Amino acid sequence: MSAKASAGNPLWFITARQAEIERAPWGKHWWLSKPGLTDSRQLTLVRVTMRPGAGHQFHYHPAREEIIYILEGAAEQWVDREKRTLKAGECAFIPASVVHAIHNSSKAPMTFLAILSPAAAEGPFLIDCYYDEPWRSLRQPFDYEDLSRPRGSRRASPAGQRARRRAR
Repeated sequence: MSAKASAGNPLWFITARQAEIERAPWGKHWWLSKPGLTDSRQLTLVRVTMRPGAGHQFHYHPAREEIIYILEGAAEQWVDREKRTLKAGECAFIPASVVHAIHNSSKAPMTFLAILSPAAAEGPFLIDCYYDEPWRSLRQPFDYEDLSRPRGSRRASPAGQRARRRAR
């Protein structure tokens, strides 16, 4: 069977081989349920592994609520202006349109599940706002390109330099 769901043959069981793998600046994603992979209309499920020092900066989902469930490691989880450290077995609920962020401030990889609902909605999936106030004052924004550089090397990309200038 194809890894993609078809109109008459949606996937009901997803193996590791069938997961859609995506690399984002903040971590490797294994999409386990989303439209086009399963027949789900209400839930999206993605497993993310975030390396030490990485993070998905302040953003929000205009039309989706989200649950973050920590599988391994510890997360610096923000929901609105509140920050908590979540450990394996703990979770955070994020209502639609509420700004949030997740970072791995530890020295070990961190893995979590993100469950979003509904699976499909009008408008953008997410909107970044980490250069906006009050978010940039709560946690210093960084350039995602810097995550791929060795620690101690902080040269920003031209796009990142422009964004920093706009933020000042």
